[in-house]
Amino acid sequence: MQIRKTTPADLAAVMKIYRDAQDFMKLHGNPGQWGTFYPTEELVKDDIAAGISCVCVDGNTIAAVFVFKTGADETYARIYDGAWLNDERYGVVHRIASAHSVKGAAAFCIDWAFEQCGNVRIDTHADNIPMQHLLAKLGFMRCGIIHTYDGTSRYAFQKTK
Repeated sequence: MQIRKTTPADLAAVMKIYRDAQDFMKLHGNPGQWGTFYPTEELVKDDIAAGISCVCVDGNTIAAVFVFKTGADETYARIYDGAWLNDERYGVVHRIASAHSVKGAAAFCIDWAFEQCGNVRIDTHADNIPMQHLLAKLGFMRCGIIHTYDGTSRYAFQKTK
């Protein structure tokens, strides 16, 4: 597997992965995190244009999609019921979803992000138990609670070298 920037030509495959992820979340007790509307195609196009959307490719198949960027993230400016592990420059993973046809793609993406900067923050919904288990397996520590742009709360995680 390898990671590359998402291109406009990838949009249909990426949106299918996100729709499948919405269905997976509903089936696994997490109907509220993305519902049937998030992320929107417009948001994904914006991520691609900004150069922060990445795909994990296995052969000719897009196995996963995620946003990765480094530097301060407004969503993580305040943390409640805990504290970040450090205040050093960090990378952020947002909107990660995998095609379930390729085993280990999400872990590969998160590991890749960590290799880029050695200090990564990520968040997930309280009901997203599969993601919480994956983050624990990959060595992330739960640091507290953050609030997203729409005010909803998420569990915040961080991994450092």
